[in-house]
Amino acid sequence: MTVHDDRMALILSRLAPHDADGTGTLRLCELAAETTGVSGASIILLSDELAHGSLCTTDGVAAYLDDLQFTLGQGPAIDAHAGGRPVLEPELAAPAVARWPALATSALRAGVRALFAFPVRIGAVKLGALTLHRDSPGALNDLQHADALAIAVVATRAILAMQADAPPGSVSVELEEGANFHFVVHQAAGMVSIQLGIGVTEALVRLRGHAFLLDRTIDDVSRDVVDRRIRLEGPEPA
Repeated sequence: MTVHDDRMALILSRLAPHDADGTGTLRLCELAAETTGVSGASIILLSDELAHGSLCTTDGVAAYLDDLQFTLGQGPAIDAHAGGRPVLEPELAAPAVARWPALATSALRAGVRALFAFPVRIGAVKLGALTLHRDSPGALNDLQHADALAIAVVATRAILAMQADAPPGSVSVELEEGANFHFVVHQAAGMVSIQLGIGVTEALVRLRGHAFLLDRTIDDVSRDVVDRRIRLEGPEPA
């Protein structure tokens, strides 16, 4: 058995006892943080076949980071998913290459000093990304990096297994339980699309821009749109 197989077997053995009680998705994130020795973890779904949003988060900071990435449309998980490879930022306060300026500022205020993201995918099937955060700077060591890759593979297989029996166009009960798929955002984007006569993708960009300029989450702005407390018209607010 190779070192990779050995680590994979260990991860699966620690995950399995939690599957039967409905906490499998949360356990994926908890195990990612425990195994890699980071402060917290999350898994965000970005596949066209599934609703976008957080599958699981270990803590408030992880949930905040996912909300930031969803609101801003930028961040390590977005890049890892799009590029199909790990995205590593061990020095968020002093990066070698400046990335995600809006996200970095907010993340630093929340106490995050390092971010790492690993694609959740098998072959051409891209489902999202595993994000790890740490409250101190520094790179992952080789074993931590290998464990993160292994957990991303385990997460991919678990998501596909949970979704296998769900009706087309829907999310399985196992995946939806405890997740935040931002359904209100998708509803609001549809409303803005109709109101302004634009595509849903552009409507989502409008919602993100509105939320960013007002320093609010996209979920909060979307609830106001759905409840008809605000209406997006013309150019973005100055």
